[in-house]
Amino acid sequence: MNNENKIKCVVWDLDNTIWEGILSEEDVQVVDANIVHIIKTLDSRGILQSISSKNTYERAKEKLVQFGIWEYFIYPQLNWDAKSEAMTIIAQKINIGIDTLAFVDDQEFELQEVAFTHPQILCIHVDQASKILDMDRMNPKFITCDSQNRRKMYQNDIQRDMIEKDFCGTKEDFLATLNMVLIIGLAMESDLERMEELTVRTHQLNSTGYVYSYNELKSFMTSDSHELLVAQLDDKFGEYGKIGLALIERTERVWDLKLLLMSCRVMAKGVGNVLLNLIINRARKSMVALHARFVPTEQNRVMYITYKFNGFKEKERNAAFITMEADLSQERQIPTYVQVRALQNCLLAE
Repeated sequence: MNNENKIKCVVWDLDNTIWEGILSEEDVQVVDANIVHIIKTLDSRGILQSISSKNTYERAKEKLVQFGIWEYFIYPQLNWDAKSEAMTIIAQKINIGIDTLAFVDDQEFELQEVAFTHPQILCIHVDQASKILDMDRMNPKFITCDSQNRRKMYQNDIQRDMIEKDFCGTKEDFLATLNMVLIIGLAMESDLERMEELTVRTHQLNSTGYVYSYNELKSFMTSDSHELLVAQLDDKFGEYGKIGLALIERTERVWDLKLLLMSCRVMAKGVGNVLLNLIINRARKSMVALHARFVPTEQNRVMYITYKFNGFKEKERNAAFITMEADLSQERQIPTYVQVRALQNCLLAE
């Protein structure tokens, strides 16, 4: 367990936690104003929130709508199942580590049940809720535009997933209906806080697991031998925000892809492969070899598979990392379901 991990989602109980009383026994009328303040403040910091409560879905939703706070929660678990199971479901649906969850409840039994099954979860008795906003784990280093919009972007994801579930056709056919636009450009100083945040938060589609500081990224941004690319994705439902980055060190004969990273939120959209293939095609056109650095972690096996799937082979291994080399014998086809805009300031521009 890493106690220093920042909390990405707070899961709230309802009865005698967010409101006073037990909804299944009475018509609760009073919401805790201090808890509502905490919920709204965490939301403004980009910390997601959900619910685990032993209530019926429709009645609990009706009460939360009445109190004006329903919109602050994603993937609410309103049922009589064990709350440890709810934690597992919420972490899976958001696609975050279980050790980045916090759970707030008034019942010692529920807190102990969750802590027994998931000792990595930060369990907080509601009597200690007033301390939440001052906890280090509840305070991100940066609050970026993307983090302020994080909950709304996840709610857009939920809407997309619901439509895809009922869609008749191939995955590519569905992606084509989204009108996705992938915008790639050189990183600007205004992007660096978000880029540091991405290196901290992204673990699966991260080729090295390295965490780069703002100042390290700025040094790459201003280096003549490096290209620091940032990727943004939009579709007909709205913006995904800044969702990916690539760091390339250029020499006369070799481009070294030192980091490729893509937010797990867009894992199923195929845009990680698109960015990688754009880099491959540009290296091929520039007649340089393309190497990629890979550092195995507990969570980034999918990135190794991504490199292999796109024609990379292991060139050498050392104690620190694996060097992979791209097959540049043929140009890669970019799928038509995404429109690519490579800004003129970057090496991917035509």
